[in-house]
Amino acid sequence: MIKVALCGVGYWGRNLLRVLSSNPGIQLAAIVDTRLEVRERLAQSFPSAAIYEDASSVILDPNIDAMVIATPVSSHYSLAKAGLDAGKHVMIEKPMCGSSEEAEDLVARAKAYGLTLMVDHTFLFHPAVRKLRDLVASGTLGHISYFDSQRVNLGLFQPDVNVLWDLAPHDLSILDYLFAAKPVSVEASGYCHVNDKSPDIAYITLHYENSMVAHLNLSWMSPVKMRRIALGGSKQMAVWDDLNRDEPVKIYDSGITIHSNQDREINLPNYRIGAVTSPRISGPEPLTEVVEHLRRSILGQERCQTDGDFGLRIVRTLERAQSALERSLQQVACSKRNTFNIIAAE
Repeated sequence: MIKVALCGVGYWGRNLLRVLSSNPGIQLAAIVDTRLEVRERLAQSFPSAAIYEDASSVILDPNIDAMVIATPVSSHYSLAKAGLDAGKHVMIEKPMCGSSEEAEDLVARAKAYGLTLMVDHTFLFHPAVRKLRDLVASGTLGHISYFDSQRVNLGLFQPDVNVLWDLAPHDLSILDYLFAAKPVSVEASGYCHVNDKSPDIAYITLHYENSMVAHLNLSWMSPVKMRRIALGGSKQMAVWDDLNRDEPVKIYDSGITIHSNQDREINLPNYRIGAVTSPRISGPEPLTEVVEHLRRSILGQERCQTDGDFGLRIVRTLERAQSALERSLQQVACSKRNTFNIIAAE
């Protein structure tokens, strides 16, 4: 039995609480939350677990084998660092840290201590994402020309990160998982409607060496929730709609063939419209797979798929997108000032 402490029982922590407590190979030994009413409720529901207001007691407890951190991003580094220094395995909710420097330090500590450092990129354990990877790896789709993602909804507004750091880690982790490639360049634009210092809408474009482009549409301002990824290949196209429970993945046998014509200055495409198929997608709950993978990684039974190095790559790409986003916001602010000056002059 691996004795685990869960730090944070908020929006995602509640899901982790349920899955950790149901894994037969894990003992939920301690739960940490800053809210008194939550601690009182936890004490009744989990009488065998120690309930704490802060993580210091967990860190000092030699009987705790691992910490699962589901607290705000700003606290990830300090909690994970203290846990690793105390000899505990650590799993952190995405994104891993608020900076690549922090992530690099955690990776170095975990390797030096021989401990498991895992980042909870849950979608990599989703059967639909694994199906997409099979389609890409097998060449069924052909050469991938684009990855298009829509991840929009109304809220939830996060107190310590903007929409980029909240939503983009999902798609960036899927991109890394599908293609194992580093973007050559990253472009971004964004807008602040609620908090003038925190973008709530962002559009990210990533360019890759093989002429593939990835576009991420991220928003907390959409009245309609959408979770959709489209992969465009030279042979077929695949679309994953995470909100479609009956047919989440559809494969389109459609495409464009270009034939050069010496008599024309412009080559005209030939369109191929074929059948649409929807493969059967089934499997355990992704978060259940995440927790079991953590357990097996700690025991040395599996190589950690979303280890610290993986999480670090995602943070580095987030930083590149953040830099581009800040430049875009500065240009928008400058444009607004110029427009105001013109109106004032008139």
